[in-house]
Amino acid sequence: MRNTPKGSIVVKGGLIVDQLGERSSDVVVEEGHIVGVGPDLSGDQVLEAKGCVVAPGFVDLHTHLRQPGMEEAETIESGGWAAVRGGFSAVVAMPNTDPPIDCAAVVQEVLALGAKAPCEVYSSGAITVGRKGEQLAPIAEMAGLGVRLFTDDGNGIQSAGLMRRAMEYAAGLGVLLAQHCEVDSLAEGGHMHEGEWSSQLGIPGVPAEAEELMVMRDIALSRLTGAPVHFQHLSTRGSVAMVRAARQGGVPVTAEAATHHFTLTDEACAGYDPVFKVNPPLRPADDVAAVREGLADGALDAIATDHAPHSLDSKERPFDEAPPGMLGLETALALALSELNLSIQQVVGLLSWQPAAIAGLQNTHGTPIAVGAPANLCVFDPEEIWTVEPDELASRACNTPYAGRQVQGRVRHTLVGGNPVVVNQQMRQ
Repeated sequence: MRNTPKGSIVVKGGLIVDQLGERSSDVVVEEGHIVGVGPDLSGDQVLEAKGCVVAPGFVDLHTHLRQPGMEEAETIESGGWAAVRGGFSAVVAMPNTDPPIDCAAVVQEVLALGAKAPCEVYSSGAITVGRKGEQLAPIAEMAGLGVRLFTDDGNGIQSAGLMRRAMEYAAGLGVLLAQHCEVDSLAEGGHMHEGEWSSQLGIPGVPAEAEELMVMRDIALSRLTGAPVHFQHLSTRGSVAMVRAARQGGVPVTAEAATHHFTLTDEACAGYDPVFKVNPPLRPADDVAAVREGLADGALDAIATDHAPHSLDSKERPFDEAPPGMLGLETALALALSELNLSIQQVVGLLSWQPAAIAGLQNTHGTPIAVGAPANLCVFDPEEIWTVEPDELASRACNTPYAGRQVQGRVRHTLVGGNPVVVNQQMRQ
């Protein structure tokens, strides 16, 4: 799927935005790498970028590709197409598949399927066997296959002792643990944020403290062990404040925010539509503002999509029976540009080189646009206004909470390994 094209490609007339700043230049790509950056360059194929930003390809730390076992909702290939439509050159596949990615054999299956996808697919691995939180998975065995991020995503590690042991083990291997922060005894039975709207709607809620207590605990464990930890999809003011303080105190923690946690509030659940059910749940406006502040001031390192496709019938169940999760890959850039009061460079950093560094991909993705660098690029029009239409998305699923929403900023071209997989918004299959 990612065969290197013959001849050269010139990305013409764009504004380069990367770690080095902004500059107007053409970019020439050949044999998977950038071979020229400068004015008035030519190539065998031209990708027009006038009025567009040329950026390093995006990296998603948190993608649910559902394969193996849940192919009715998504496959690695269909999720890969959603990724490149959204400007992502690389994604990290979450392990809550069926069977879960908790051993070398399943990692190998995911990587083999990922090799045929239009983007680079990196597998995460489960921290515990079966994601049950009882026994450490063979982390070293999976790390030997190149897995660098381990998480029981969907479940938080409930035992502090087990999490400490996992952190010490991971630090020795040079891999990173990522935590879905949720205390089961507080979250059990909840289906949305516990607060004013859950009371009005009669839907059992999940308090903010279910997230915050585990964030607090794992910051303490990181301080104790010296091992880094990455916090997934943080959603509350208290969580963001604790991570900010921990970073200022030198604790080696990083954190991400999902797009829905800075664009939607728990009021969206007022119509009992399960498309707005997600875990952690949508929070009140005060928490949304705190997530935005964290992205602006560096307390949060990355925007992640938490792309979570579900089959149509599963999302049509009653609110309390429907699974949590939303699509995110194809709308992440537009939502960040539309909703965050940040510069284009800040937005690209949150989507590209900052998550790339967390995932250990900084040598191949999110690199500065310079001669010799891998040609993983996203070209987007920051001014284009478009409307989100579920039926036009590349995912097999259509559970986007943004249906009918007008947003600004759209990917025009995506190159992965020098291969133009999206050209003029069209997939090159």
